[in-house]
Amino acid sequence: MFDFSWSELLLIGIVALIFIGPKELPGVLRTLGQWMSKVRRMAGDFQNQFHDAMREAELADLKKDVDEMAAHAANYSNFDPLADVRKEMDSAQRDIETAVADKPVAANPAAGEPAVATAPAGDAAPVEAPSPLAAAGEGAQEPAAESVKQHNAAGSEPA
Repeated sequence: MFDFSWSELLLIGIVALIFIGPKELPGVLRTLGQWMSKVRRMAGDFQNQFHDAMREAELADLKKDVDEMAAHAANYSNFDPLADVRKEMDSAQRDIETAVADKPVAANPAAGEPAVATAPAGDAAPVEAPSPLAAAGEGAQEPAAESVKQHNAAGSEPA
């Protein structure tokens, strides 16, 4: 604790013997020993409290890490690997439908009216052009494939 050599302790003992006296020296040394034990006990308590605080801080960090892992595990319990595939398929389907719907028909009819194409010179009866829905059922594979090729050429990945 304190750095005293034997010669310094001997000098302190001789001075204490002279000033305190031989009758009261044992009582003073006993009281000094009790005070020293109290100081050591307080220092030990302080160290123990410090170590306890360090352990609690480590436990708090550990608990935080465990809570984070539990949150990540909860996210994985609701994991649906097909959700991303469904979204990609839906977006691809919408792209194809818009590409098919945007293809111009023989003439742009007004909303709700069927498209009428001009008949050859010999016929007087008007001929109706097929609706986009009917065209989608019969020959929709070719325009859809072309729109996917155009979509891929624009820099987007195929679904």
